[in-house]
Amino acid sequence: MENWIAAYWHTNFMMEVEEPILNMIKAYILYTGADGHSHFKEGFVTNDLITDVRHLHFKETAAKASYDWHTAPRTQYVITLKGSLEFTTSLGKTFILQTGEVLIATDTTGKGHKWKLIGTDPWLRAYVAFEENEPINFQEHL
Repeated sequence: MENWIAAYWHTNFMMEVEEPILNMIKAYILYTGADGHSHFKEGFVTNDLITDVRHLHFKETAAKASYDWHTAPRTQYVITLKGSLEFTTSLGKTFILQTGEVLIATDTTGKGHKWKLIGTDPWLRAYVAFEENEPINFQEHL
């Protein structure tokens, strides 16, 4: 009788639970538009794309530092391990990159961007370079 009750309960009251939606990692992609200026989109990186990596290196920059106008030296992910900074595009648009977020730098030509650290933390980051023709792991917010 207990099996019948358990089966009845499961059939009538239990709902199939879908796999939970995981929070994706927030990301910004910087790119050069047809106008030659750097632009950005906000979105996230997904769990379902593996990127072949060309090389990886780490860097630390002291708090309150800044870097004037420049383009990305190569197409790369910049993973912020610690710190917060404000990026500015050549058209004056800004966004704030926080600890745990990813910048996807693809603006290797054009007018470029600049950044400045905000807050009291240094900027610790990992640069993950990949080939130009490698798929980019980025999903824009809709």
